[in-house]
This record gives sequence, structure tokens and C-alpha cells, in this order.
Amino acid sequence: MDRLEALKAIARDAASGDLSFPTHAQLALKIKSALDDPNCSADQAARLIQADPLLSARVVGMANSVAYNRSGREVADVKTAVNRLGFATLRTLAMALVTRQMAGANGSPAQQQAARQLWERTAHVAALARMLAQRVTRCDPETALFAGLIHDIGGFYLISRADRYPALLRVEAPLTVELAEGAEVEGRDMDTDQTVERDLGLAVLRHLAVPTAVIESIEEYWRGMLSIPPETLGDTLLLADVLAPVPSPLRWEDPTQPAAQRASSIDMLVGEDTLQEVLRGSAAEVGQLIETLRF
Repeated sequence: MDRLEALKAIARDAASGDLSFPTHAQLALKIKSALDDPNCSADQAARLIQADPLLSARVVGMANSVAYNRSGREVADVKTAVNRLGFATLRTLAMALVTRQMAGANGSPAQQQAARQLWERTAHVAALARMLAQRVTRCDPETALFAGLIHDIGGFYLISRADRYPALLRVEAPLTVELAEGAEVEGRDMDTDQTVERDLGLAVLRHLAVPTAVIESIEEYWRGMLSIPPETLGDTLLLADVLAPVPSPLRWEDPTQPAAQRASSIDMLVGEDTLQEVLRGSAAEVGQLIETLRF
């Protein structure tokens, strides 16, 4: 079975509601579900979060980050961190844990490596999306952080299924790619692959009851059409995706289009001086967020 056949098989299962999540992601799913309850109090949220040591550490770490600790007063307990962050950010962190654990820690070395790399990229996209929402697109930064963390959730689900479908981790070049030296690389129809991946990702998002507005922004991101000037949540994700320095383990990277070259195209769309000023001014904040999000 090749990669496209595997993608289609998994997408068919997902479309019918047959989604299989690793057992160690179940606690994070329960925490997310409880936090979604409008009657959940701060005390209840703190107790739920304390049940997962990793999530507890990330909640306290984010509460002490530059982005959320403007006063400079550090917190050392989950309850105080919960009150500082608020429920929107707590839900984001719970979903981040679900996303990260979806690929599992008990897979093959190839699965574990792919999961680490995809999460590293996801953390960069999420942190950059929050910063860009604040300073460029003027979207809600917490929604942008949330959308950045889950925009490629289908990729984590694919990695989790690679034990049954190893071809999922074999990424090939698109059909007839012309490289700088004039040589051509034969590969597969990436448009078809990405369509199936998009549909799978949307099925996972709907299964996890992600808000419709966020799903629509991720659909906009998948379409890849950037507004001029960029102003929507989908635009925010597209900008963050291009600026993220870590490539996806599930996408073929054109060796003639390095990250710096792709970023220069964004400079032209947003304004080079504006973008570079924003990136310099927010480097510490983005760096701390990325460290906090490294589950």
C-alpha cells in the first residue's frame, strides 16, 4: 500500500467517525472536555490539571512567560497560574497536550522522530501566530495561539497510524519538480495527498469539537490564499507557517526554496521593515512561548 492509498483508507475511517486515539491521550481529552464545561470553576480546573504533571508544568511555565507575566511576579502553583492564564488559554494547553500525545510516545523510532519534529514546528507556528495576531493581523492572539497549535492536528493523527501504514512517513517530491540545475525529480501528485490530509485534519477537528470559526480559519489556511493586507486568522496561520524555521516531516521541501527565501516573499507582502521590527521586538516572547509549548 502506497502513501496515497494509506491516506485514503484513514480518511474514510475518519469520515465515518472511526477515529482511534492512543490510550495515553485519554486523560488529556478528559481534561479538555471538563474545561469546556461552562460550569467548571478555577478550583476544579486546577485539580484537573494537577492530575497531569506535564500539563501542570506547562501551565505554570506559561503563566510565568513574558507573554502572560507583565508584572514580573512569578507564580509557583497551578491554582494561581490558572487564575492568571484564564480558561481560554487553559483549553489551548489541554488541546496542545492532546495533539502532542496523539502521535504517542511508544511508537517506532521513525514515528517518535516525526512526532518530535512536527511538534517543534507546531510550537513555532503557534507562538508566531500569537505574535502576528497582536502586531500584524490584529486578530485575537489567544485564538491565534490555539489555531496554531491544532492547525496540523491531522498530521499527528497520521503519525499515530504509521505503525499500521508505514508508507505515511515516506514523503516524496511532487510530480516533475524542476530543480535549480535543470534536473527533474519524479514524485507524486501532492495536491491529491494534501486534499486527503486536509479532509482528515478537518474530520479530527470536528471530532474534538473545535469551534467552527477556528475550523474555518484552518480551511482558509489550507487553501493557501493570503489576503493583501493580511487580516484574517487564516492569513495569520499562513504567515506563521512560512516563517516557522522547522520543516514538516510530512511535507516535501523544495531544496531551491529555503526558509529564508520564503520569508523574504512575506517581507514583500507585509512590508520588510514592519515585519523585521515585529520579529525583533517579539523575539524573547516568541522564544519563551516555544519553550513552554515543548511538551
